[in-house]
Amino acid sequence: MSKEIFLCSICNISSGSCAEDCGFCTQSAKHHADIIRYKYKPIEQIVQEAKNVSSYGALGFCLVTSGLGLDEKKLAYVCEAARAVREAVPTLHLIACNGLASLEQLKTLKAAGIDSYNHNLETSQAYYATICSTHSWQSRFETCLHVKEAGLTLCSGGIFGLGESEEDRESFIQSVKALQPATMPLNFYHPNPALPLKANPLSEKEALAIIARVREVLPQTMLMVAGGREITFKSRQSDIFAAGADAIVIGDYLTTKGQPPTKDLEMIHALGYTIAKSCH
Repeated sequence: MSKEIFLCSICNISSGSCAEDCGFCTQSAKHHADIIRYKYKPIEQIVQEAKNVSSYGALGFCLVTSGLGLDEKKLAYVCEAARAVREAVPTLHLIACNGLASLEQLKTLKAAGIDSYNHNLETSQAYYATICSTHSWQSRFETCLHVKEAGLTLCSGGIFGLGESEEDRESFIQSVKALQPATMPLNFYHPNPALPLKANPLSEKEALAIIARVREVLPQTMLMVAGGREITFKSRQSDIFAAGADAIVIGDYLTTKGQPPTKDLEMIHALGYTIAKSCH
């Protein structure tokens, strides 16, 4: 039986103007990065994007909002988007990624048709204060616990290549292991001139070793290589699957462009793999 690759897509439904100071994120208003900003993407456009990615075989569709967390208006908007996508493309596994969230907010999202919630720890608890001062690592961890309590599937990972040490990486991986998420996104830092965080890009060899280590620690978790895939692995993108990845994000990311989904499909089929037809 050939290896199945799960495809996921990110839909940035509320972009930029975030008051947090995460040093790796172009959506922070403090960094004045040259990105497109908008409050709420039209529901019709979200539905069309869902239809488009579904046509390429994507099963996961993630509704992402910028900002620290959810207020009443933003929660209602995400729920409206979820219901519209659910009605138009019922085969999609709907993921919400809306920052810090209470147990009650997460239950509301679940009732609206959300299947999973993505909230990343980003890095180790010890290193986190180096990259963000406006909220704590612990608040992120607690949101992940709320996700599981609400009965949603947890998706939690982070970013490698932020200048963290080997010890930080291992601590971070062990923290994710403690949460036992169904899916762990592995992002690799994508530098931007506007960002205060200056870190040397990881080599392909180093990044592949990280995937292999995460697979060793989390043998049952779906490992999804997400942001930074194209710039980190370059011509060795196909090697991520042998290293242990079994999922990728196709299309564009939050504020950076991805390669055409057709190119990803060609790569997967050339390896003799198949596109997953089910989340389970």
